[in-house]
Amino acid sequence: MKIKQVAIVCGTHGNEITGVYLMKKWQKQSQLIQRSTFSPKLVQGNPKAYEINRRYVDQDLNRQFSATSLQDDSLTGYEQLRAKALNQMIGPKGDSKTDLVIDLHTTTSNMGPTLLMPQKGTFYNFLAAYVKLKMPEVTVFCDEDHKPNNEHHLVCTMGKYGVIVEVGPVPQSVLRHDVFEQSEILTQHILDFVDLYNQDNLPELPKQIEAYRFIKSLKLPLDEHGERIGMVHKNVQDTDFKALNPGDPLFITFDGEVIPYTGEQTVYTAFVNEAAYYDNNLATSLMEKIQLDIQ
Repeated sequence: MKIKQVAIVCGTHGNEITGVYLMKKWQKQSQLIQRSTFSPKLVQGNPKAYEINRRYVDQDLNRQFSATSLQDDSLTGYEQLRAKALNQMIGPKGDSKTDLVIDLHTTTSNMGPTLLMPQKGTFYNFLAAYVKLKMPEVTVFCDEDHKPNNEHHLVCTMGKYGVIVEVGPVPQSVLRHDVFEQSEILTQHILDFVDLYNQDNLPELPKQIEAYRFIKSLKLPLDEHGERIGMVHKNVQDTDFKALNPGDPLFITFDGEVIPYTGEQTVYTAFVNEAAYYDNNLATSLMEKIQLDIQ
């Protein structure tokens, strides 16, 4: 399948402003995102949340795109209605007019430039391999890619294909030159890939690449009332995509008790101490390291 329509969504979260300023740049210099074989469209995901400098108004927009939620007329919060409007503009999910959705995000976690892929398939493998070839510092994150697309609740799953550009660390509502630059370069590599893919003109790609697959999320230490009693251990802070071994320090209570990781196998962390996840008391995601076969 050739990729003819590409949507670049910026500002899905209102206080992740890097994407919004990239959008403003590309609106003025549209040649930067133009390619010969497809038409790009820039979309601001959540303008109201951006105006009030918050992640969202009522609900997280990036959790509203399961097929069930999109079809539920009883969901009438601002982001729930915004999701339905975006689905008409970019989708509709399951029969989308948009071949590829690229959703731009930043994180307070020390993840560097990361390519998140919520689905499996040859297109995604080729894309990941091309990006790693051009930008070796990118981490490839397979995010619940076992799920059917209809069950995914992410903005990018409105398209026939969809990926997330996730770069950090950067505080919420702050611009950092390195994060801005990495976000732009990674997006440009994705656009270059699509153009070459459409022309059957991809370079020779590696046979295998390293990637990480989501296992589960861990919560901060809580008491029986749901109150936090500890925090992420300093040995884990800023160690995204690094090994966490059984017995390694994971949390420390406010009384100084170290809580170790009690799993039976080595895992890898991501979204470590992400500020936006504190409303759910999430401390980190755990990943397994995998090899993607590029065929």
